Amino acid sequence: MIIGGCVAASMPVLAAEPATAEDAASGDVEIIHVKGFRGSLNKAMFEKRASTNVKDSIMSEDIGKFPDLNIAESLQRVPGVAISREGGEGRQITLRGLSPSFTRSTLNGMEVPSSTDGTDSGGGVNNGRGFDFNVFASELFNRVDINKSPTASMEEGGIAGTVDLYSAKPFDSMGFHLAASGQLGYNDLSEEKDPRVSAMISNTFMDDTVGVLLSAAYSERTVRQEGFGTVRWTNPVADGGGIYADTSNTVVNGTPNVGNCEHDGEAVDPVNCLWTPRLPRPDFFGNDQDRFGFTGALQYAPSDDVKITFDTLYSKLENSRTMYNMFEMFRSTFDEITPVELTVADNGRQVLAGTFDGVKNRIESRNQESKTDFSQYVLSGEFALTDTLTLNGLLGTAESDARSEQYRYNMTNQTAHRFGFDFSKDKNAPELIYDYDYNDASSYDLKDGRLRATDVLRENDTAKLDLDYAGDEVNLKVGIAYNDRSVDYKEEQINGFPDQASAVGFTREFPYSDFGTGFDGGSLPKFIVADFAAINDQLLEKDWTQRTAQSWKVSEETYAGYIELNGVFTFADMDLRTNFGMRVVRTETESTGYLGDEKVSIDGDYTNFLPALNLALDLTDDIVIRSALSTTMTRPSLSSLNPGNPRFDYINGSVNVGNPELEPFVSNNFDFGVEWYFDEESMIAATFFYKDIQDYITSDSVDKLVDEAYLPFIYEDPNYDPQISLDPAEVPYTHNTPVNLDEQDINGYELVYQQHFSFLPAPFDNLGALANYTKVSSGKIEGLSEDSYNATVYYETDDYGIRVSMNKRDDYITDYTGSNGNAEHGTTGPTHVDLSAFYNFNENLTFTFEGINLTDEHERLFTTGEGDLNLVREYNHTGRQYFLGVRYVM
Repeated sequence: MIIGGCVAASMPVLAAEPATAEDAASGDVEIIHVKGFRGSLNKAMFEKRASTNVKDSIMSEDIGKFPDLNIAESLQRVPGVAISREGGEGRQITLRGLSPSFTRSTLNGMEVPSSTDGTDSGGGVNNGRGFDFNVFASELFNRVDINKSPTASMEEGGIAGTVDLYSAKPFDSMGFHLAASGQLGYNDLSEEKDPRVSAMISNTFMDDTVGVLLSAAYSERTVRQEGFGTVRWTNPVADGGGIYADTSNTVVNGTPNVGNCEHDGEAVDPVNCLWTPRLPRPDFFGNDQDRFGFTGALQYAPSDDVKITFDTLYSKLENSRTMYNMFEMFRSTFDEITPVELTVADNGRQVLAGTFDGVKNRIESRNQESKTDFSQYVLSGEFALTDTLTLNGLLGTAESDARSEQYRYNMTNQTAHRFGFDFSKDKNAPELIYDYDYNDASSYDLKDGRLRATDVLRENDTAKLDLDYAGDEVNLKVGIAYNDRSVDYKEEQINGFPDQASAVGFTREFPYSDFGTGFDGGSLPKFIVADFAAINDQLLEKDWTQRTAQSWKVSEETYAGYIELNGVFTFADMDLRTNFGMRVVRTETESTGYLGDEKVSIDGDYTNFLPALNLALDLTDDIVIRSALSTTMTRPSLSSLNPGNPRFDYINGSVNVGNPELEPFVSNNFDFGVEWYFDEESMIAATFFYKDIQDYITSDSVDKLVDEAYLPFIYEDPNYDPQISLDPAEVPYTHNTPVNLDEQDINGYELVYQQHFSFLPAPFDNLGALANYTKVSSGKIEGLSEDSYNATVYYETDDYGIRVSMNKRDDYITDYTGSNGNAEHGTTGPTHVDLSAFYNFNENLTFTFEGINLTDEHERLFTTGEGDLNLVREYNHTGRQYFLGVRYVM
């Protein structure tokens, strides 16, 4: 039989839906009629068993009924997948230890752009290649495939793998279908009630030759994220700006173990090398989020030889974010601060508790309004030219337009005062000691910290054509593909904000009276904040001016061709399913940036040869052995290609600049796996993987001549003096820039267990479990957790069911370059526990209950000091989320 365009051997069927009546009559298959979460697991297992390449899937039990509230949170159940959450919701995924930019994502067959604004302390508009899954409601989809080993017919771009998302189609289930659901959410921290509704209608007409499907989903989400932050840790020597004003009378409890403490080459009091929170502060992040999505699908099949599909998807995500913090300033002004009393931690290098004189504080208030509009249109067709020859084509266009406007107001108290902190009881949430009235508006001035906007417009156009020959024993595919991608990044700002000597009249009390009462260590201090309405009405003229020098655009055209051969070879009662192919792709780039107001453009190009071999040996009816060899590539980060806004030092002959001549990361990959389908709806699997990544991009210093494109602007630069400057046309400059220099090896393994306990006596025969563990080892790769775990236990009958899921990942480093003297920045690996339950009132009506983050897991960021410390950077929580819902189908 043919599965997914490939020839496959006869095998036991592990899910109800894929089997046909003819299959059942022949006795070749066993049909297991199950629904609910258990049914979706079996569909996914069937898909995995039947594939030739290394693949996992998440399937909808029924049309328009995805098993989770968030696609990213569904993906975290897949072996090798870890997610990053922002504001308590999954945003991006890490696959097999590689950052989100190494995973390529498609929607209905074409690569799609997706950018959203961040929703917490780690926020920011995504202008890279990583895919933001939170822009879409999960109700719009009915299947997600995660391809971990490529085939030649798959588009290139994902060294980690490819995630394929599919929206529902009317031909998925013939006839009339209607589904509608509504949920009311409640968060125990914000104490807000948020609605979530969706509806889908589908029908086929004219003897099932025409099908139409429409679906829509709308949700609101109110988030309060509150806690404590330091931004980073530092010390006078590492941070700069001078050492402590006077340490002669400082009382130190404990001996600093900081080695030789030197400043400007001279020995100084060791307390100047003790790590101190740089900006200790209570933090608040609030989000009011609206998300709307729509899909439409029109299918036409006038005969068995023709099927034409038109898909459209639209999604809009709007978020209004308020952020408040009040921080004491231990940065660049240590020469004004006097440590009064210090308690040193057991490590001898960190201030565990301290009291200081001469400290100043600032209150920062930010309002950020962001919106993402996403749209996609795809026309695809399948045409059977003969009994063995099929032509497939696709034309698609997609656009993601993300804009974020930030209004940040700083109120600074210039009067020096005494301040203290104490981490002795809680390493993440210290006691804060204020020896002054921090709520006196008359002691603050009012200045704009940043009044800026960011626009990220991402556009993709795709065209594909392939020819598929299905012979008796082999399947041959040849095809071509064209992609035109662009990312246009722009910044704007509001100039001329009238700074105020006094903040009186422009402040308000903290807007939440219960701020911090549910936080670890007790309540957080409530402080006055900026009154956005008063400031905007009385002081602000909303006139946006483009920040030309910070803007850039990268355009990318790719031309690809491939050939792929699939077959089945039988020997010694074993079937060997094979997939072998070669793909060649040429990439042409145009990178545009600015020198002041002048535009500079630099072109680049490269060609890659990408072979792929996938083997699946059906050793027995129950055991599959897989092996895969491939070469894959991921293109450079788009922002690193920006040739604009260079910073020249003409006297010393150096420049800090992007590198539009970067070539892609290229990886040689090996996968080997064994799967044992030891019982109905059951599996044990182990997969080993290895990736040797060449041309790894890292920052370095390279001596070379300045690109000719810069020369006209340099010679007109008033800072360039030919009498004393080094001529960039004659003398190589030191370029501090990203380069293809490094090599990284990644290896690891995935273990999977899944079983329905049908062998147990009633009522325990309705129990089931699935679990996986992933181990990844590598060098310095950002975002990599060495260990990650997932486990789900479910109990399900025809009338009701419940499941509990746990997800855990290790700590991971997010930035190996650090700042303010820190070697790295990192994130503490979270443990999330979720619950889902349903009750079928009848065959049409179902009641549901969902519980998200049941343990109220806190987000924790940290820095590492010289490299071996673990110092809290941010520590906050978003609360537990509950959803009570109802679903109707007919």
